[in-house]
Amino acid sequence: MAAGGAKPHGIPAAYRHAEAFFEMLAAERNASAHTLRAYSRDLADFGAFVSRRSRSVHDADEASVRAYLAKLVERGLSPRTAARRLSALRQFHRFLVSEGVRDDDPMSRIDAPRLGRPLPKSLSEDEVKRLIDSAATLPTPDRERLEVMLEVLYAAGLRVSELAALPLSAVARDGRFLTVRGKGNKERLVPLSLAAREALNAWQAIRKKLLPEGDTSKFLFPSRGRSGHVTPARIAQLLKALAPAAEIDPKRLSPHVLRHAFASHLVDRGADLRSVQQMLGHADIATTQIYTHVARSRLQRLVQESHPLAKVASRTKPRKA
Repeated sequence: MAAGGAKPHGIPAAYRHAEAFFEMLAAERNASAHTLRAYSRDLADFGAFVSRRSRSVHDADEASVRAYLAKLVERGLSPRTAARRLSALRQFHRFLVSEGVRDDDPMSRIDAPRLGRPLPKSLSEDEVKRLIDSAATLPTPDRERLEVMLEVLYAAGLRVSELAALPLSAVARDGRFLTVRGKGNKERLVPLSLAAREALNAWQAIRKKLLPEGDTSKFLFPSRGRSGHVTPARIAQLLKALAPAAEIDPKRLSPHVLRHAFASHLVDRGADLRSVQQMLGHADIATTQIYTHVARSRLQRLVQESHPLAKVASRTKPRKA
């Protein structure tokens, strides 16, 4: 037991079974230290609330849980934070039931708050073009490296971690495809545009000259760092540094925004959603469907901005009877 009568993770000793719950999360679910700390704060906050109602986290009823969730809304907590706290409570009470500490689960009829789904940040086609054109003004070899990074991010919709760790062997002999190893160590084949292939050829010709003699790095973007390749953080820095030259707010720009632009522009131009899913490497097409919402949102905005009747309707106020 920790000093001062407190359990590990900041949970007071009075919260019986909390220690066993955290041990289960760490051992069976491989929960990170960050998750354990967050859950411990959530349980402590809930415990402080129900104690004022003469209850504890172990015997809290459904009414106490609903009152706590209402209090979170009053505090102005975001739906996402409230959902995480609810998840901590849900898992803790399921654990109590599974251990025979409780016969009932007060969370069984509690629904998670609706999070909504924010539309991903993206760039217009013109902004992407300005970004690539701006990279062309840089000196060699920075120009060739950044150009190929931009072209491949946008042409293949790669995650920045995938781009950073691309091996030379990922590029097909004819240069028409990339073999990408994504999440879950799954491989996918992604076609490359002519512009991306030309940028790859230009970079590979210079890359050989930049390597120290005898260096046989297997990475497309080698580095002297521990990983042996350029880091995702460095790629993000290079993009943000380029943003002002392209007249783009650096806050709007990241490697992932280019991935969103790739998918959004394909869907805008009528690409099959299943094909976009495969190129992005999404396990579930439901993840890819967010881009159909982006397309609909743009269409709605286009109508509001361009349709003559929409403009008339926005200027005309209804007459009073």
